[in-house]
Amino acid sequence: MRSKNLILIALVILLTIVPLWLKGNAEFSGADGQAEDAITQTHPDYEPWFRSFWEPPSGEIESLLFALQAALGAGFIGYYLGYSKSRGKTGEKG
Repeated sequence: MRSKNLILIALVILLTIVPLWLKGNAEFSGADGQAEDAITQTHPDYEPWFRSFWEPPSGEIESLLFALQAALGAGFIGYYLGYSKSRGKTGEKG
């Protein structure tokens, strides 16, 4: 079991590092930014009909909040799956 987990951890590290190594100078941007660029290229006079009531003070803060949101979601899903699996093993009903 331990070697299986180590192999999975090694694969995750490889999947993280290899794309960064292969595309070292690539710009990693989100879909929102790409969509905004496409809209401004095709319709330069476009004005958004809605603005956010709050914008993060910097791109780093925005990335931090996005990563925090993703981590909380992943933690919740992992907890729920682990709880459901352990409940199924013990035969507990609830």
